[in-house]
Amino acid sequence: MNSTTLTEPVQVETKASEILRIFNVQRQNQFKIGNTSASERIAKLKKLHTAVLKYRPQIKEALFNDYRKHPSEVDLTEIYPVTSEIKDAKNNLKQWLDGESVKTPIAMLGSSSHVKYEPKGVVLIISPWNFPINLTFGPLVSAIAAGNAVIIKPSEITPHATAIMKKIVTEVFDENEVALLEGGVSTSTELLKLPFNHIFFTGAPSIGKIVMKAAAEHLTSVTLELGGKSPTIVDQTADVNLAAKRVAWGKYVNNGQVCIAPDYLFVHESKKAEFIAAFKKQIETYYTEDALQETSYNRIVNHHHFERVKGYVDDAMSKGAHLEAGGKFNKSQDFIAPTLMTNVPADSKLMTEEIFGPILPVFGFTDIDKVINEINSREKPLALYIYSKKKKNINHIIGNTRAGGTCINHNAAHFFNTNLPFGGSNNSGIGKAHGLEGFKSFSNSRGVFKQHVPNALDMLTPPYTDFKQKIINLTIKWF
Repeated sequence: MNSTTLTEPVQVETKASEILRIFNVQRQNQFKIGNTSASERIAKLKKLHTAVLKYRPQIKEALFNDYRKHPSEVDLTEIYPVTSEIKDAKNNLKQWLDGESVKTPIAMLGSSSHVKYEPKGVVLIISPWNFPINLTFGPLVSAIAAGNAVIIKPSEITPHATAIMKKIVTEVFDENEVALLEGGVSTSTELLKLPFNHIFFTGAPSIGKIVMKAAAEHLTSVTLELGGKSPTIVDQTADVNLAAKRVAWGKYVNNGQVCIAPDYLFVHESKKAEFIAAFKKQIETYYTEDALQETSYNRIVNHHHFERVKGYVDDAMSKGAHLEAGGKFNKSQDFIAPTLMTNVPADSKLMTEEIFGPILPVFGFTDIDKVINEINSREKPLALYIYSKKKKNINHIIGNTRAGGTCINHNAAHFFNTNLPFGGSNNSGIGKAHGLEGFKSFSNSRGVFKQHVPNALDMLTPPYTDFKQKIINLTIKWF
């Protein structure tokens, strides 16, 4: 696998006429799909599960070809999240489809009500390049579980991953239920013109705004899994070595191209020197003294993003930032070493843009409220991480900040728990994914009310009288 030649992304746009044809085919088939039983949907998920495992070697090869991703990392961050999502849906789908019974107020005695989760219809999944398998098939599992017809538009930046996903989708599904369309901006633009019943988009906030604006034309509901700058706090009570180990993993897995990676870090001044020393040691433990030669460390996805991240480092260095570790680049391989920086200016691009690369700015602090104020001065992050042994400190930080999700004494691990809602807030996202929350995102919560016997409302119809008004007054007061 190490001898495989890396290739540049290739865009193959899907024609507008073909997009419309598939959309219409799925639209005509949506009620047939929507009326499938839990057993029928589970059978589809089993077929997808079998195909993912069947093509596991090819998936690993594809991601190595796209940006030298190590096979073990593919298993951990691409294969496992998908198979875990499938297993969760298979185990719980019958219960989810039963819906929920809700209480009946006394004033409505003689009736019953329940919530039925029905499919939204024809949905669009636009997935990113950083975890192409995970962030395409994960939402697909939820969409299938909810009973939708699905069109998928993966990123053109990882063409090998797209090719193997297309093979899997074509093998497992008919195009009138699930179809994967290749292409870049042109294909996405044509897709966004159509009146989908729901759009699930994963990517940058700037593109999320475009998606949401297009969806508004058809009043299409959206789930936006975005990103931003996720902060990490290491307080004076934290286990420094454990924090360094876990932050280094969370930062450098997938070469830092992770929406929930620690983006910048605050460490208490009493622990700062110790943390930096432990962190530098951890980098060497994970990736040796020369990460360029370590196969466990993959690459920036393409030259454009390499230049972007390198530009952030150059900008910070020109403004006085200090390198504690890393800072090495290899243009021919789109390689950026695991990098730790201090004295990073607030106006540098490292602190004004989402880094999405293997660079970690570190700041000291003594007053936790100043850290909280700094975090709250920015957009709400997708994740916020706290390393502390003191419950009071943890509760103070959580209570006075806002974030899509939080890990305590770990980072990014919450993504792997399908029982937790995953997603952002405002600039970092709208809506939630995974497990039941993912199923609900692709479902309409349909309220169903059934009247069994006559009730008080039948007595309170026009013409209104003083007696009826008294009954209304009593109802407002007591019920």
